[in-house]
Amino acid sequence: MDWTQGYQRLKFAHPSEGVLELILSNPGRLNAVDHAAHRELAYVWRDIDQDPRIRAVLVRGEGGVFSSGGDFAMIEEMMADYGVLLQVWKEARDLVYGVVNCGKPIVSAIQGPAVGAGLAVALLADISVAGRKARLLDGHLRLGVAAGDHAVLIWPLLCGLAKAKYHLLLNEPLTGEEAERIGLVSRVVDDEKVYPEALALAQKLAAGAPSALRFTKYALNNWLRLAGPSFDTSLALEFLGFLGPEAREGLASLREKRPPSFKQESPL
Repeated sequence: MDWTQGYQRLKFAHPSEGVLELILSNPGRLNAVDHAAHRELAYVWRDIDQDPRIRAVLVRGEGGVFSSGGDFAMIEEMMADYGVLLQVWKEARDLVYGVVNCGKPIVSAIQGPAVGAGLAVALLADISVAGRKARLLDGHLRLGVAAGDHAVLIWPLLCGLAKAKYHLLLNEPLTGEEAERIGLVSRVVDDEKVYPEALALAQKLAAGAPSALRFTKYALNNWLRLAGPSFDTSLALEFLGFLGPEAREGLASLREKRPPSFKQESPL
């Protein structure tokens, strides 16, 4: 049975032997992560991990765009329905740990915007290749919630605490070139070379010693597992924020394409 047939928002290709191409696909929406995409991104890693034919993964967005982040309709449902909120929280947790624990080496090809949950997959990949003009943005503070998803887990380790605080607290985007300069991504290349470079790296990984690669990835990712409590806290605080007024104002301002007006009064 071909397990790839059950997915709606993810497409799959096999560009060469041993390499699975995982493609985020939400046409006309800049590959925004809606309910279906969020659920599939959380659990696809288990299928990949269990498929002996796959020796390396290349993940990218369809149409030269990685992902514009969380779908507004999904966020509204989370804010209105506690059950939906809990479901998406669990998926967000499983998405991050799914990438971390997947034994197969993962390469991301980052073009265009990479925001929110899409950015989480892009940066948690073992090797990330970004186009010079790619636009990386965590985006949570602009929405009025804590930087959850992946950011607290991996940004300080990749680019240091000072740069992580600067970009996360100020909601400052980075180009691919700047992301590479501070260590947030592995490589930066001209935008038209992102896919061929990422594919070449995935092919090289697929040709490597599989057990040695997976053992090395597992050991290296213990740095991320050590930061698990910090990640769990950040994710819980992010989803707590979806129940408050700042998230409502943040989402409304994004929909209305205006600057947010966050009230300064806070019980904290």
